[in-house]
Amino acid sequence: MKNKSAELAIVSNKTFSASTAVNLHHYDISSALQTTLEFDELIGIFCNKIQSSIPHNSLEYINDEFNMAFKRGIVARHSCCYTLKVEDQQLGELKLTRSQRFSKDELKTLESLLCCLIYPLRNATLFQQAIKLAYTDPLTKANNRAAFHDCLQREIKRAHRASQHLSLIFVDIDHFKSINDDYGHDCGDLALASVAGWLMDCVRGSDAVYRYGGEEFVIVLGDTDLDGAAVIAERIRADIESHALAYDMEVLNITASLGVSTLTGDDSPDSLVKRADAAMYQAKHQGRNRVCISLDM
Repeated sequence: MKNKSAELAIVSNKTFSASTAVNLHHYDISSALQTTLEFDELIGIFCNKIQSSIPHNSLEYINDEFNMAFKRGIVARHSCCYTLKVEDQQLGELKLTRSQRFSKDELKTLESLLCCLIYPLRNATLFQQAIKLAYTDPLTKANNRAAFHDCLQREIKRAHRASQHLSLIFVDIDHFKSINDDYGHDCGDLALASVAGWLMDCVRGSDAVYRYGGEEFVIVLGDTDLDGAAVIAERIRADIESHALAYDMEVLNITASLGVSTLTGDDSPDSLVKRADAAMYQAKHQGRNRVCISLDM
């Protein structure tokens, strides 16, 4: 039977005395943690620094606010787990495992050293919250166009480096102007927010939904070829069509036209976007509520 440490501690600025931070080991860890605002890098640095004093086989860091789960090493039998918190701000959960039990002295040392980690984690949280706010469309809660352009450049480089496929789906709500004209802009806003929610519910966890502008959305599909993207696009189209929107005693049936493109060897971000956009307009011209694929490779 799996035997693991039962300790679940709340680490906060009130948990440890400030005097522990004058220790040279603390200073070394604290200095190293000032070099980044990325969660996975902070956890990696911290665990590397404590390896000699608290040997461990694996680490796992979970941060629900940012939908993050960072794992490293091979999980072993015994574990210690800490919920990290400063004042009232949740900073995630850190878990270490190894084949032997953690001693009381090791746990005491670890809990002392964790005070070096919480403030860098809080700084990273504030930084990531600011980025998230800057990159989020306030109406639909989808990512915005600036976030899309940053993501696309990054994903194209990653796809080329790993020799993987990358595809885009452009989604445009059909007859959106009529919704605004017939029912008003409040109804139009509700339609946009609703479609964005349906899209985010429909895509895979690894995919991202962006509001490109107006009634148009774009979805980035990592490691997905043209055929796979077409299947996902058709599923999205059918899902949107299956919903009905109730507004002011009226029921609105919403459909969308979708265009799909996939990355080629000589694609730039602009050319990949233009081909998906052109395929979407082709779907419009062919009668709407359908998926068209860019075959211009």
